[in-house]
Amino acid sequence: MLGNWLKTSILMAGIVVLFGTVGAALGGAGGMMIALLLAAAMNVYAYWFSDKAVLKMYNAREVDAASAPQFYNMVKELAQNAQLPMPKVYIIDEDQPNAFATGRDPEHAAVAATTGIMRILTERELRGVMAHELAHVKHRDTLISTISATIAGAISSIAQFGMLFAGGHDRERSVHPAVAILILAPIAAMLIQMAISRAREFEADRGGAEISGDPTALAAALKKIHDYAHQIPLETAEQHPETAQMMIINPLSGEGIKGLFSTHPQTQERIARLMAMA
Repeated sequence: MLGNWLKTSILMAGIVVLFGTVGAALGGAGGMMIALLLAAAMNVYAYWFSDKAVLKMYNAREVDAASAPQFYNMVKELAQNAQLPMPKVYIIDEDQPNAFATGRDPEHAAVAATTGIMRILTERELRGVMAHELAHVKHRDTLISTISATIAGAISSIAQFGMLFAGGHDRERSVHPAVAILILAPIAAMLIQMAISRAREFEADRGGAEISGDPTALAAALKKIHDYAHQIPLETAEQHPETAQMMIINPLSGEGIKGLFSTHPQTQERIARLMAMA
């Protein structure tokens, strides 16, 4: 738990340094001051509202026992097994099978699944997937995941911020905004790689198998999701690759710079570990 808090603090500090450095390069001392204020505001927003922003980004709709009784009651039962407060439950209208958890702590958590995953998985397999997501909540992985997902927003803000100085400051500006973005995208990916450990997926698989009591079902689900996810695009993830690390299986095509945002271990190894548990 302490490790995630430390990583979160380092990540938020990294955003401040990133903004301050680019602000100084684009606009001198005044630019750095504005950038630092933006960074502070972004950190506050990231902590309190990043989960809502990600859910809105994916057009997730909240469901309850009346609108999606089978799915909602499944999550409720698993949350009780995990001794967790009942999270909010969302469905995303996308064909690609995938799921994620978000929220700053177990008391403010949410889990989301696509209609695609609900269509291709059996009830046992879906149960394993949602148990995996609840394991992320229990391990308090969701705070670092959602905050790191705001880095793309930070890059966009820096791009817009740079354009403020695009006119009338040619002599002072040492870095063109377009060049800054080409440099910042790999830096953002590196920050995510540093913040998001691949080991967390193995731990969530193990925790999910314990919560559901069915490691073979989760293993079967991972294989199905892996096979389908690479055939069916998830446009929102392609447009916002920084959110890919939140998903149970990497949703990205892996083309170009998007490949730098991959944080998932090999699916085969995850399956092997689950089968060893069984």
